Amino acid sequence: MKKLLLMSVFCFTLVLLAACGSEDASSDGGDGDSDEGNGTLLDELKEKGTVTVGFANEKPYAYQTDDGELKGAAVDIAKAVFKELGVDNMEGQLADFGQLIPGLNAGKFDVITAGMAINPDRCANADFGEPEMMYGEGLIVQKGNPLDLHSYEDIANTDATVSIMAGATEHEYVKHEGVSDDQVDSAPDIPATFSAVESGRADATTGTEMTVKMALESSGNDKLEFVSDFEQPDIEGIPSYGAAAFNKDNDALREAYNEKLAKLKEDGKIKELLEANGFSAEGNSVPADITTEGVCSGEQY
Repeated sequence: MKKLLLMSVFCFTLVLLAACGSEDASSDGGDGDSDEGNGTLLDELKEKGTVTVGFANEKPYAYQTDDGELKGAAVDIAKAVFKELGVDNMEGQLADFGQLIPGLNAGKFDVITAGMAINPDRCANADFGEPEMMYGEGLIVQKGNPLDLHSYEDIANTDATVSIMAGATEHEYVKHEGVSDDQVDSAPDIPATFSAVESGRADATTGTEMTVKMALESSGNDKLEFVSDFEQPDIEGIPSYGAAAFNKDNDALREAYNEKLAKLKEDGKIKELLEANGFSAEGNSVPADITTEGVCSGEQY
């Protein structure tokens, strides 16, 4: 009887342990991806019908109008993609450009879309969707270009100073061309860089070509000018490829986004949206062979 009783207790213990083990495995969530398998965030966005997007005030990529409307090429593309995903409403949250990825990783935004250039360093901190647009660099100086600046090398070879938006890739570009740290001033946004040049606190400002050109046109500022014959630097990262970015835990959302983005590219819709925002439908479209994986790996950077 004792042996029978011990055997019964032993079998019951094994069954109990097996049941507990099965429960733990099922609640483990697999590989830890909050979207993988159950599409948690993607389903949540579809249910709410609203996606929260982080953006920086950088026309024509993403910006906020005086009446609070969210506009720009990157915004319009994201709206079109999310509409295809069944998410019709986009709520924007303005942030300094350098705070977009930290805000994304802190859960403040579901996605960030600001025409942000894909680069290997950023790829280590966020997962980019496939490229949506391509662009080069531009330079703004005081009217008449008193220091005769036509390239980053010209800045490096003089005592000129340049104001650059915080977090922008241009900080690395100018350094690559020999501009020293004491020649660079950081500012929170494009209007602040313009103010620095206009007041004489800086001799130039630089940013993506369409950004600085259109910002100057819309400002009506006749004390500054766009350097039309600016020499594009021959360095990694130029041209740049802009894309939306996602938290690294949201693979399913990013993959669904990429699928709909590819469809809109094929239909010609992306070119239409680029052109509607002042870009060239051909000149600013991404070549078919350029991929986020290629840029992040450095092969196409």
